[in-house]
Amino acid sequence: MGNKTISMTQLRRIIQLKIEGHSKRTIAVMLNIHRTTVDSYLSKLGQTESNLDKLLQYSEDALCALVFNPSAGSAPDNRLTTFEKQLDYFHCELSRPGVTRKTLWDEYKQAYLEGYGYTQFCEHLARYLSQNKATMHLYHRAGEFLQIDFAGKKLHYINVKTGEIIDCYVLVCTLPYSKITYVEALTSVKQEFMFCALTRCLEFLGGVPRNILSDNMKQYIVKNQRYEYTFAELANQWALHYNTNLDATRPRKPKDKPTVENTVYQSYLRIYAKLRNEEFYTLTDLNKRIQELLLLHNHAPFQKLSGSRHERFISNEKPFLKPLPMEPFTIKHTTTAKVQMNYHVVLGEDKHQYSVPYKHIGKATKIIYDERNVEIYIGFERIALHKRDYRTHAYPTHPEHMPERHRKYNETLGWDAEYFLSIASKIGENSIAVFKKIQASKDFVEQTYNACIGLKRLSEIYGSTRFEAACKRALEGSRANYGIIKNILKNNLDKQVQTQLSLFTLPDHDNIRGSQHYN
Repeated sequence: MGNKTISMTQLRRIIQLKIEGHSKRTIAVMLNIHRTTVDSYLSKLGQTESNLDKLLQYSEDALCALVFNPSAGSAPDNRLTTFEKQLDYFHCELSRPGVTRKTLWDEYKQAYLEGYGYTQFCEHLARYLSQNKATMHLYHRAGEFLQIDFAGKKLHYINVKTGEIIDCYVLVCTLPYSKITYVEALTSVKQEFMFCALTRCLEFLGGVPRNILSDNMKQYIVKNQRYEYTFAELANQWALHYNTNLDATRPRKPKDKPTVENTVYQSYLRIYAKLRNEEFYTLTDLNKRIQELLLLHNHAPFQKLSGSRHERFISNEKPFLKPLPMEPFTIKHTTTAKVQMNYHVVLGEDKHQYSVPYKHIGKATKIIYDERNVEIYIGFERIALHKRDYRTHAYPTHPEHMPERHRKYNETLGWDAEYFLSIASKIGENSIAVFKKIQASKDFVEQTYNACIGLKRLSEIYGSTRFEAACKRALEGSRANYGIIKNILKNNLDKQVQTQLSLFTLPDHDNIRGSQHYN
């Protein structure tokens, strides 16, 4: 083909052969270049003021400028200059829905009647767009980043009871250095599900990378500006627990995490494709099968590198991971509540109330809770800690949180016969007998509680030893009540040794017959 662009080496060879006196036809045959092309370049060289010997001494840039610049006599073409000024506009407009190159060319021709035709328009535009698609090879350090992303396509399992197909989101994680991969199916993309899956990912890796990189998913980022990110509270808690840093890509810049983007594609090939004809009836079964295929993927040999992902991870990357904490991360939720007049705060999720010290009535608190514990803070001070109770409208109350008068009243709510007998059992057998006798003296045992309280106070005032002795003395009479026990203790009768027969008992005598004589 004539007028084809040639290399600078070929151009210099044309000059050399021409100096040697070869004809244009001979030069074309020797260099396998079209004769018209040879003629065109020799004509351009002939228009210069330098002879051929001097042209061979020119640098490539100087020779290129001499040959490829338009001749001084030709009229300048301003179309390219005008077109280049609009390239940024064309690039931006192509990202808008429904805008095609044909649409842009129609608008361009209406504004510039002498502008490029459609073919040249597309050629120049494509050359510009290709410059903006340039990629750079990234070097990854071992253990530096864990890249995470959700796959665009979903997996599913079947609900056996209803026959419903349950779609599952798929979380994909990878370490760029070794390309070791973790994949898990989730029934939801809510924060709780995602960060629990990330916890299992770190357990799978057996360590913690220095940074966690994600895109601008709402579970991870609350607010994203170009140079500043605001991470979700749960994400910060998770990062604090595992002593790692959070990082995010620029908006709409998937090339900021190219490894996980490619890993998502690899998961389509090596996991999704294998599952397409299989059925699963629980999420557990689906994830179990994913782990089996993931094991094969991580142990498969690299195509262009030696070893496998697993071998590269174990040998070169795992030693650079931070150790896992002693306990896995437990999701903590945060809410606020005002201390009510009953010195309790309401955890709205469970409709449950928890006590705090009564001196904080009316103050605003911050409640941090997980599946096991409920912590209540004012500022940075934790004022209460409770085991989480899922009963609705319940009021777990710590006695130390109550005012003194409330504690006294609350003690009465726990009174019953067994309570007082348990007190007596700590003193002695005679005390138990006295308490039982008093409780049996009324038709309703509740009517004896005041007397039992009085006996309890006497045991505390005079001590267990004297109280037990007083009960023993009282039991020798026909009655035993609070007043008798009090008089015995007050008059120190419990300390006296009884030498006389009790007035209330009859001595043994031969003339007195027993009940056996009346059968």
